[in-house]
Amino acid sequence: MTLRTIIVDDESLARRGLSLRLAKIPEVELVAQCSNGQEALDAVAELQPDLLFLDIQMPGIDGFEVVRQLQGDSMPMVIFVTAFDQFAVDAFQVHAVDYLLKPIDDERLAESIKRAVELKATREAVAEKEHLVNVVLEITGREAATIDKTVVETKKWPDKLSIKDAGEVQLVPIDTIDWVDAARDYMCVHAEKTTHIMRITMKELETLLDPQVFLRIHRSTLVNKNRIKSAQSLSNGVYLLSVEGGSKLKVSRSYRERIATFLTNSNH
Repeated sequence: MTLRTIIVDDESLARRGLSLRLAKIPEVELVAQCSNGQEALDAVAELQPDLLFLDIQMPGIDGFEVVRQLQGDSMPMVIFVTAFDQFAVDAFQVHAVDYLLKPIDDERLAESIKRAVELKATREAVAEKEHLVNVVLEITGREAATIDKTVVETKKWPDKLSIKDAGEVQLVPIDTIDWVDAARDYMCVHAEKTTHIMRITMKELETLLDPQVFLRIHRSTLVNKNRIKSAQSLSNGVYLLSVEGGSKLKVSRSYRERIATFLTNSNH
């Protein structure tokens, strides 16, 4: 089993040192190196890697913000690499595979790779089940959409989303939301280059958002159609959307026909 891997670190020497060591590990295929968070987000969207070696402290978009902005369906495994151990608890709270301190010990690096290989095998088994579930959801979703069509057309949708953050309530205008994705029991609401974390399920959030505006492009991702800047058709038949704020979102196969219809209608 091979892990398609990306190194993300703002220090060129750190990237080179880690790449040389990973080249000796047969389970690793290094597909890209990135010097900042935005490069990492673009590379993940394009290359769909299995694993990120991700530095935490970087100028601009740091490692934790990279994780927050990654689209759910293209989320690779993450091994954080840093010179500071005070981030360890935070790293595991975002479900990192491992947390390595610089300078990296060879034995610890080997352990991390082994853990990632085992996790990928588990993920692939789960993916088979998820595919079947997605088919069922797609079928029942179409039926539900037909039944609820009248309700959708007549309902008045809110102008703002109320999000509680650290004891303070943020009122986020709905029309500024670029996209939304699920992260376990939370929703990440991406609006004007800011990620708001909201404790709510996808199903509950969908009752607050107009489905004529927010399109499902993956079982865990919604996108505001008014914030889509462009769409690229990839060789495997799926779309890669560019949205306001710079994010790139992959449309899963189950939803590509819906996006194709939207793109066709937008040309008229």
